[in-house]
Parts: sequence; C-alpha cells; structure tokens
Amino acid sequence: MKLNKFLFVSLLLTHSLANAQSYVYITDTVDIPMRSANKIQNNPSNLLKMLPSGTKLKILSTENGWTKVKYEKITGWMISRYLTSKAPAKAQLEKLRQTYNANKLLIAKQSKRNAKLEAQALLLKDKNTLLSVQTGKTQAEKEHIEQVYKDSLKLEYNNEKLKTEILQLKTEIQLLQNNDITGQESSSRNWFIVGALVLFFGFIMGFVFPKRTNQRRF
Repeated sequence: MKLNKFLFVSLLLTHSLANAQSYVYITDTVDIPMRSANKIQNNPSNLLKMLPSGTKLKILSTENGWTKVKYEKITGWMISRYLTSKAPAKAQLEKLRQTYNANKLLIAKQSKRNAKLEAQALLLKDKNTLLSVQTGKTQAEKEHIEQVYKDSLKLEYNNEKLKTEILQLKTEIQLLQNNDITGQESSSRNWFIVGALVLFFGFIMGFVFPKRTNQRRF
C-alpha cells in the first residue's frame, strides 16, 4: 500500500516536472545511466551512456517514474528521481567559476585597454600642450606682424606727408625764385629808367644852362 502511494506521488511529481520545465539536470554526484527503454535490462544491456552530475537534458516525456530525455543527438530514458529542474550546486559552482574566469579575462583585457587609452590620453595631452605653446607663439608672431604692419602704414603715411611737405617747399622755393628773378628784372628796369632820366635831365641841363649863360652875357 505504501509502495503504491509512493509510486503515485512520484508519478505526480514527475508529470508536474515534465509539464513545468523543458530541461532537467542529473542531480546525483555519480554518473547516472541513460537507457534505450524505460526499464533496467542487463542481458542484453540497454545502457546507452553514463552521464555525470549536472548534465543538461531536454525532456521529451515521462512514464512510470521514468523520463524520456535527449542529450546532444542521443534519445533515451532515465529514472526520474535522479533528475531535477535546478542545476546541482556542483554545476552551478562550475558555471560560476567559468563566469568568474570569463569576467576576469574581460577585466584583464579591459585593464590593458584602459592602460592603452590612458597612454593615448597622456600623449594627446602632451600634443595639446605643445599645440597650446605653438598657438601662443603663433599668436605672438601674429601680433608682432600686425604691429609691424601698423608701423609700416604709419611710416608710409608719414612718408606721404613728408613728400607733400617737400612738394610744398619746392613750390614755395620756385615761387621765391620766380619772385627774385622778377625783382631783379624790375630792379634792372628801374635802374635803366633812372639812368635814362638822369641822362635826359643831364641833356636838358647841358642844353638849357649854356643858353641862359650866353643870354646873360649879352
């Protein structure tokens, strides 16, 4: 009676397990046999493969305390009580170890990448500093060139101003020279007129005074 009740509960649990999950894991710590039929048969043996704890299996169906599963390309039967819907602690630990190793490798790669990026950032910083210095020099040279250009424009302006003043001076000198020549000509003309007048008066005096002297004698 107790055996029948136990089998009923086992069937109910395995049926619920088959309906709730698509995959199960071998739960024992020893290798569990996978058979070609849902019964233990030794002669001839229906043993297909021994599977270790934590092996992931795909559920196909359940029947009389047995579960039909698929492992890779092999389909067979295993006793349901050796199966569980959760991965055993050993399998979980192995998975966590693999995840840890993978993450450790990723961290190492990321650390190398970060170191490389930091080196590149430092190089870029040095280049930026050099460019800043060069920019400062270029700015100073630009300001110097602008100042030289301004000074050149100022000199050119002063030069043009001096040229204008020189031209004015030349014009004034030419006017003075012309006035001097005119003055000399006018002075010569005046002296000529004066000389002519003197000669004229002398001629008159020489002609008139002798006549008056002779009249007085008579």
